[in-house]
Amino acid sequence: MFGAWRTTSSEYVDACHRYIDEVGMMDWAAPQDWMCEPFITAKTGLTIEDHQRRTLDNFHLLRRMAPGVPFIPVLQGWEQADYERHMGMYEADGIDLTAEPTVGIGSVCRRESTDEIGAICKMVSDAGIGLHGFGVKGAGVRGYGRYMKSADSMAWSRRGRNIRPCPHSSAASCGNCRPHALAWRQRIVDKISAQASS
Repeated sequence: MFGAWRTTSSEYVDACHRYIDEVGMMDWAAPQDWMCEPFITAKTGLTIEDHQRRTLDNFHLLRRMAPGVPFIPVLQGWEQADYERHMGMYEADGIDLTAEPTVGIGSVCRRESTDEIGAICKMVSDAGIGLHGFGVKGAGVRGYGRYMKSADSMAWSRRGRNIRPCPHSSAASCGNCRPHALAWRQRIVDKISAQASS
């Protein structure tokens, strides 16, 4: 939104420690990665490779600053060759992505239902990397979810904001409603199961 991170690495580490202390059960935290969508690189004036290097540098910095926080690597790019290059950058820095329990894949959410993203996820998965997809909605999960170990999306919340009032609580909408979120998840799981059995 602003062309750069406005939260410092120290502030982010402090926030992660707070989440661990107050919420608990943190499986992982993403680094402050640099998205590679064309409208973002236009804002920063930097290249995709610059964004990849900044993502990798931030990953190293956060792991040094807070070894007790489970920061994961994130692959960034726009075209398949970009993601391949970023994989090589991690390898050159001594990070074995196949040994990491989870590796995020970024810059996919606005084109998550395209064949191009499916091919990129397959390529990364075929390299033995366990992917988490950021912002992957239902169509993407159905299309190439088999190449991911997990995914997230705010689609359920966006849809829930239009359900007024929330029938499950006294809230104004279902934008933060657990029953609505779980029902949305179940619909996705059911569609995947039906697709797998057909």
